[in-house]
Amino acid sequence: MDRISDLANYRLQKAKEDLQAAKLLFEQDHFAQSINRSYYAIFHSVRALLAFDKFDSRKHSGIISFFDKEYIKNEKLAKQLSKILHSAEEIRINSDYDDFFITTKEDSEKQINNAIIFINEIEKYLSNFLEN
Repeated sequence: MDRISDLANYRLQKAKEDLQAAKLLFEQDHFAQSINRSYYAIFHSVRALLAFDKFDSRKHSGIISFFDKEYIKNEKLAKQLSKILHSAEEIRINSDYDDFFITTKEDSEKQINNAIIFINEIEKYLSNFLEN
């Protein structure tokens, strides 16, 4: 495999580890932390995809903007994925930084389910580019 595929696979693996952590935190009633890990599962799967574009950014907004422009606006991926990503970022920021934001079990569970959908769709898209 080439270096780009290696990087994409590494980032996908990181996404799956974050998803697993989100599930474990959820089971222990650590909902805010679970939401954080669900977001990062989604975020790292986006970065896996963008490895093939040779694009990265230190800012989450840069990653998200590039993803929307190149994959959602161009209809390479379903608009639902953009909605999941933006929703996950918003609830993660609220959960991490708003002292009075209450995270619920339902919010946490929804984010885990959205992360599963998101990662599966990214993997499906990348299956043409990656060897397992």
